[in-house]
Amino acid sequence: MLVIAINGSPRKDGNTAQVLQSALEEAAALGAETAFLQVSDGIREAKIPYCAHCSTPCKGVCYEGTALAGMLDLLGRADGVIMGSPVYFGTVTAPLKAFWDKTRRLRKEFALLNVVGGAVAVGGSRFGGQETTVRALHDMMLTQGMTLIGDGHLSGDVGHHGVCAQQPVQDDQEVYKRVRLLVHRVVEVARATAELRRASRTAAQS
Repeated sequence: MLVIAINGSPRKDGNTAQVLQSALEEAAALGAETAFLQVSDGIREAKIPYCAHCSTPCKGVCYEGTALAGMLDLLGRADGVIMGSPVYFGTVTAPLKAFWDKTRRLRKEFALLNVVGGAVAVGGSRFGGQETTVRALHDMMLTQGMTLIGDGHLSGDVGHHGVCAQQPVQDDQEVYKRVRLLVHRVVEVARATAELRRASRTAAQS
């Protein structure tokens, strides 16, 4: 099983990255292979930093031979994804939106269909737009046909929509409890749906 964390923050070691790294540590403890994608690095190397919808279906020519191509190939193998973003004007960052727009080729290949996804948002204040950002992350994942993890039950409450944190995250101990619960749910559901992903990816290749 492969669980990938996608850091939408331009800061490689900022608050969002710290929460995502803790998520990967938990996933590794549960036996998963893990990977961390710093999307700003990939977007920086793309020939065009945003999707211009230059071909339908997408041929990926704008990032061919770049680090972004490697990131997207890795993402296409994922069983679970934890996607995180700081709150920028009530929604996700520009690098993360640009990165996700580049996943059009993966959509054609059904690569993310039935992949299990969870969302993390970090705001500058307790009520700093985290839930609207989480909902934006969900909308992005839903367009790929992903299966989303939100609230569970009283003993597994990750938050109604996802994990919402306040910076500095090292002072917000509640977020680490909730991100552990989120990862457990992602891994649990990913294990239960593994055959669905195998079937859809095999069908796309045939």
